[in-house]
Amino acid sequence: MKFLQDTDLDVINSHLSSNLGDQVVSCRLESYSCKMAGEDKRLYKAYANEGDLRDLAMLSPPKTLLSASPSSSFMSASSEEADPFNSVCDRKTLYYLRSTLNAAFEDDYDFSGAKSEEFSLEPSPEFAKTFINNRLKAALGEKYNRFSADLWLVIDRVITLEGCTVYSYNPDLESGPFGDESSLWSFCFFFYNRQLRRILFFTSKFQNLSTCSSPFNFEDVEVEGLEL
Repeated sequence: MKFLQDTDLDVINSHLSSNLGDQVVSCRLESYSCKMAGEDKRLYKAYANEGDLRDLAMLSPPKTLLSASPSSSFMSASSEEADPFNSVCDRKTLYYLRSTLNAAFEDDYDFSGAKSEEFSLEPSPEFAKTFINNRLKAALGEKYNRFSADLWLVIDRVITLEGCTVYSYNPDLESGPFGDESSLWSFCFFFYNRQLRRILFFTSKFQNLSTCSSPFNFEDVEVEGLEL
């Protein structure tokens, strides 16, 4: 997966990542190309030799539906899947999702063995958008309200939401980049546009520093290319 530098995403990352006293919101929005070369191509070929890339893997129920109220209009929105609680994806897509995580957290974590059950197929981009808006609005308040329209305009320019399938990553919170006692919530979404052969990775974490056992440096929120 090739990281695609985008200055608008850099600005959003810097703006949304916020120190709120005892609480910190860290965010990353990053764009990746699914076109492979060099070592990526070698690893992909080795993975393809392990089985048919069209074989299907079972996914977990979608994060956005599990958090929505059954009586809300949000629940009645249209879905790509007839049964979103019985979703699957092919091995090729699963490879792209794992590779995006490896590229995003390079040298710190290895997601090559991440189980398919740790991923979910979300019903639609609109479901993911509503989920993200609710989370960040609750954490950032009016600051997010003022910025959210621009955020989604940039996202649509980068990935074309109408053409996206959205996946989420929901691992065991005792491990991985979100596995610490200070985390109040976190999310990882993949906006995958097959036609563009591109993934927009959108992840955020909300921490309560008063429960953190080690000192926190807010500058650590920033990563190469800046943060979500």
